[in-house]
Amino acid sequence: MGDRRVLLVVSPEVAIFGYDGVVSFASVHDAVDAVPLNNEVCTIIRIGPGVHRQPVHIPKTKNFITLCGSPIKDTVICWDNTTTRIKHTQSSQEIGTGTLNSATVIVEGDDFIAENVIFKNSAPQMSGQAAAVRVMANRCAFYGCRFLGWQETLHLHGGKQFLKNCYIEGNYDFIFGDSTALLEHCHIHCKAAGYITADGRKSSSEATGFVFFKCVITGNGEAAYMYLGRPWEAFGRVVFAETFMDHCIEPVGWHNWDKPENEQTACFYVYRCSGPGSSISEWVPWCKELFGDEAIPFLIQTFIDPDIENPWLVHSLGIQVPVSASSP
Repeated sequence: MGDRRVLLVVSPEVAIFGYDGVVSFASVHDAVDAVPLNNEVCTIIRIGPGVHRQPVHIPKTKNFITLCGSPIKDTVICWDNTTTRIKHTQSSQEIGTGTLNSATVIVEGDDFIAENVIFKNSAPQMSGQAAAVRVMANRCAFYGCRFLGWQETLHLHGGKQFLKNCYIEGNYDFIFGDSTALLEHCHIHCKAAGYITADGRKSSSEATGFVFFKCVITGNGEAAYMYLGRPWEAFGRVVFAETFMDHCIEPVGWHNWDKPENEQTACFYVYRCSGPGSSISEWVPWCKELFGDEAIPFLIQTFIDPDIENPWLVHSLGIQVPVSASSP
């Protein structure tokens, strides 16, 4: 890869009046469109603070893109698609029109990074709300981002993802998909009754799964109304490690999606968790508590970055390795 490229997206208020003297774009997707096909240069799109009301698609042909928001003021990418009403600014032939193609931001390009960006689906609750972000890239990372919505807020579909210092809220399968994802030091907020995760691992041979490491789970009060997860597919795999869980977690912990046969195949694990919602005394018997070395495979860098000789987290993206990989 050569030198990096920097593009500027002005704040929505500035875009109305123009921004003299600086080469800039009025919208995020205009800046993405300006990235050359088959891009091999690290391209940083700096987004001015404010609410950018638009859907954004990072196509497969545009890799090495970073969306960088303001660390001081909110930088929001917001749209209101639902599963039955999908509006795109790009052609439906390019993006598609099904349920899985309705997210506010769709990421298909590899080696994608987002930092200090708020991703939001603003459709009303219970309207068949689509995801705030759908990720289909082979490799991507999110730092200090927020994912706002109700249903299926964050769709991690294929590839490997690393999320650090992020905030994710919702109520119904709001972190879902079939990918290999490590969420570290993230805040998970449960807005109403439902399920935090819906993992789509399809067989015992898949290396996929969601790992929550040193995270915090909060709710709206003292009541227990939230399940840690349910298997979207029979072999769903989720690990909560060294995570704080408040009162919102249901006493049984997990749900079988009303399919008793899932209890024989789902892999739901916990390791050294804390808080009033972490007691396993009433949890379903098919959830396993990990001890000692049993947790190590999920808490080292190779879980999401298995190529030791050519680690994408360090070399391809130029970002910090997970705390779990650097801790003694």
